[in-house]
Amino acid sequence: MKKYIYISCFIVLGLILQQFIHTIVEIWYIELLTINFDAYGFGWSWDTWFLVHHIGSVILLIAGILTGYFGGRYFWPKLYDENGKVRFPKPWRI
Repeated sequence: MKKYIYISCFIVLGLILQQFIHTIVEIWYIELLTINFDAYGFGWSWDTWFLVHHIGSVILLIAGILTGYFGGRYFWPKLYDENGKVRFPKPWRI
């Protein structure tokens, strides 16, 4: 049960990070489009840009979920043993 909660939290972290990236990229590019649509619009209409937004949103959503899932699966055995107990690092020796 602890492993599933751990991986679920990593998935939520992946979703938060992808939303942050999505927000930064959209604010930046929409500002470029509103300043000079002819130069940065690639000759596409606003309807096409809305379609690009929706497709990009789905791709980023899937990427965030997968990144969180595989990140949780990767870090679980590094932090916990097979019984779910925290692995303590060996103390430093001088």
